[in-house]
Amino acid sequence: MFDIGFWEFALIGVITLIVVGPERMPAIAKTAGHYIGKAKRFVAKVQEDIGDEIEADKLKEHLNLEDKDANIIEIFDQTKESLNEIKRDVDQ
Repeated sequence: MFDIGFWEFALIGVITLIVVGPERMPAIAKTAGHYIGKAKRFVAKVQEDIGDEIEADKLKEHLNLEDKDANIIEIFDQTKESLNEIKRDVDQ
């Protein structure tokens, strides 16, 4: 998601420590961790929902193709029956 490495986090931590002080740092870290966890769960849920939708679309497309194949087979069968009827009529 973001390309933040160890040194970037360390720099952010040092600046935060200087700005807010050592007394409030643990509470801020806990709150930040809480919100980061929420964000990660939200992103994971969105990814899961998107994956489910893509899978559902693929399944619908597959079922539509099978329906089209079934319709083609029915058309072939009807055509064969019509040709057989025409042959019978011609033979009579």
